[in-house]
Amino acid sequence: MLSLRYLRARRKEGFISVIAGFSFLGIMLGVATLIIVMAVMNGFRTELLSKILGLNGHMLVQPIDTPLTDYDAVAKRIAGVPGVKLAVPLVEGQALASSAYGASGVLVRGLSEADLRALPSIGSNIRMGTLEGFDTGAGLAIGKRLADQLSVRAGDNITLVAPRGAVTPMGTTPRIKVYKVAAVFEIGMSEYDSAFVFMPLSEAQAYFNKDGDVTAIEVYTDNPDKIAQYRTEIDKAAQRPIYVIDWRQRNATFFNALQVERNVMFLILTLIVVVAAFNIVSGLNMLVKDKGRDIGILRTMGATRGSIMRIFLVTGASIGVFGTLAGFLLGLVVCLNIEEIRQFISWLTATELFSPELYYLSRLPAEMNAGETLSVVVMALVLSFLAPLYPSWRAARLDPVEALRYE
Repeated sequence: MLSLRYLRARRKEGFISVIAGFSFLGIMLGVATLIIVMAVMNGFRTELLSKILGLNGHMLVQPIDTPLTDYDAVAKRIAGVPGVKLAVPLVEGQALASSAYGASGVLVRGLSEADLRALPSIGSNIRMGTLEGFDTGAGLAIGKRLADQLSVRAGDNITLVAPRGAVTPMGTTPRIKVYKVAAVFEIGMSEYDSAFVFMPLSEAQAYFNKDGDVTAIEVYTDNPDKIAQYRTEIDKAAQRPIYVIDWRQRNATFFNALQVERNVMFLILTLIVVVAAFNIVSGLNMLVKDKGRDIGILRTMGATRGSIMRIFLVTGASIGVFGTLAGFLLGLVVCLNIEEIRQFISWLTATELFSPELYYLSRLPAEMNAGETLSVVVMALVLSFLAPLYPSWRAARLDPVEALRYE
C-alpha cells in the first residue's frame, strides 16, 4: 500500500513522478525496441536463407579434371543419399538479355522441366505463363523484375547474347539468339527476380557449348544446418572426383555480417534499458530524501529496516516490472503487424521505407524467437530489481532520529 502510494504524484512531488514516468517509458520502449529489432533480424535472416537456398541449393557438386558427362547417373546416386531431397544437374552461364525497350545482364541456368518445377522457389511462384512443355518449347522462364525492366510478358520475345559463341577463323564470336518468354516467376527477392533466366537443359548445353555435359549438380537436403553430415556420403555416392562447396561457404561473409550486426544492435539497444534503470535509481534517491520524515515515523512506530527496504524496493521494482510487461505487449503487437505498420508509415510519409532493391526482400519480415524474447524480458526484470537496491538500502539505513530531520 505504501509503495503504490509513493508512486502516485502529489503537487510537491511532481518532479519525482516525472522521473518515474520517464523511467517507465524508457524501460517500455527499450524492451519493445529490443524485441522488435531481434524479431526483424531473425525474420530477415530466415527469409533470405529460405530464398537463397530455395534457388541456389544447399550444396554444389562440381567436377574435377574431366567434364561431368555422366551427370544423370551421378545425380541419381546423390539423390539416393539419406537426407537428400533433390539433385539437379544444371548448365550455368552469363549473358545479356535485351528487348526493344531495354537490356540487362543475366545469369542463365539450364534445367530440365521436372527439376525446375521441383525447385522450392520457382514451381509455386509462376506469375505469368506456364512451364508446360518447357523442355521442348525452347522458351525461357524469367523473373518479374527482369520482365518489368525489359517491358516483356509471357509470350513476348527477348534476345540473349553470350560472349563465347561459335569459334571461327576470325576468333570467337558472340552467340545471339531470340527466345520466347514461356513463364514469369516472382521469388520476392529483387536480386534474383531481376537476374535469373531459366532455359531448357538441352538448349543451354547447345547455347553455352556444353557437349553433353553440365556445369554442376545442385543438391537440396532436408536440413541445411546439418549439411556437414551429408558431405562424406555425397562424396562416396558420386563415385568420381568432385569438388563440393556448401551454402555456408558460398554465403559465409553475408551471413556472418548479419550475425555481427544482430549482436551489436542487441548491445546498443540494451543501453536504453540500462539508462531507464539508472533513472529509477535517481528517482528513488530523491523519493527517499523526500520521505525521510515518513521513514523516521515508521521506524519509531516499530517498522524494521527490512520493512523500509521492502517498501522502496517494491516502489522501484514496480516501475520496471510494469514497464517490462508494457514493452513486451507493445513489441508483440508491432511484430504481429510489422508489414501493415511499414505500409502505413510509407503512405503517410510518401516514401519507401523498405526498398526491395536495397534489402533484397519485397516485404518486412518479423519472426519472434521465444528464447530471445524471454531473455530480453528476464534481463529487463533483473535490471528492474537491481536498480532500486541501493536507494532501498539507503532508506533502510537511516537512523530514526536523523530521518526525522528530513523535511
